[in-house]
Amino acid sequence: MSEKIVQTAGRESLGEFAPMFAHLNDDVLFGEVWNEDAIPVKTKCIITVVSLMASGITDSSLTYHLENAKKHGVTKEEIAAIITHATMYVGWPKGWAVFRLAKDVWNEETAALTEKEKYQNSIFFPIGEPNDAFAKYFLGQSYLAPVSGEQVPVFNVTFEPGCRNNWHIHKAESGGGQMLICVGGRGYYQEWGKDAVEMTPGSVINIPANVKHWHGAASDSWFSHLAVEVPGVETENEWCEPVSEEEYAALK
Repeated sequence: MSEKIVQTAGRESLGEFAPMFAHLNDDVLFGEVWNEDAIPVKTKCIITVVSLMASGITDSSLTYHLENAKKHGVTKEEIAAIITHATMYVGWPKGWAVFRLAKDVWNEETAALTEKEKYQNSIFFPIGEPNDAFAKYFLGQSYLAPVSGEQVPVFNVTFEPGCRNNWHIHKAESGGGQMLICVGGRGYYQEWGKDAVEMTPGSVINIPANVKHWHGAASDSWFSHLAVEVPGVETENEWCEPVSEEEYAALK
């Protein structure tokens, strides 16, 4: 059974000024005629577009019915053929006018956003480039974007769902360590011998120097954090073994 068509534009626009017209538009035309079962809604959409085209109507009402036709399954190829066919009978100028509207309604030039692009639109900091230099220390795909190279180095690190880095240690004679500030998605931080901590936007983790740990995305979410390198003496990063599948699966 097709979805019931409901229209309220008549009452919204003319309810007080012309209540009978509003009733006929909303309750009779759309409420009864458009919901009558003898003709499929897609066919009614095509008839309506051609009728308006034949009448020389190329205002917002035709745009509405073109959008309605697309909503009910009329493809770009079909609407192009419909307008071309009708043009042979109702006139060339009308065909050109309707094509100008139809091109906007069936505009498919903009490619669908990838999951990465959708996620980028949800966070303030750039995702950056693939983190190839450190790829061997990660399971899954990560990205790196420098945020600040002066005073205190800051990077935005982004993990695709399921991506995490190996256990590692920020070594230092004094000072050192790292601060993580979650800026998007959902992920985890875990120190050796302790339970994992969930990270969501606004979460702040202070990692002391010489503590073994890992961090990365949840299995069902992208994850980004700012990595703030804390100044120290004789600092270096020691990479250790990957986080096992058993350890990671326990967090899902």
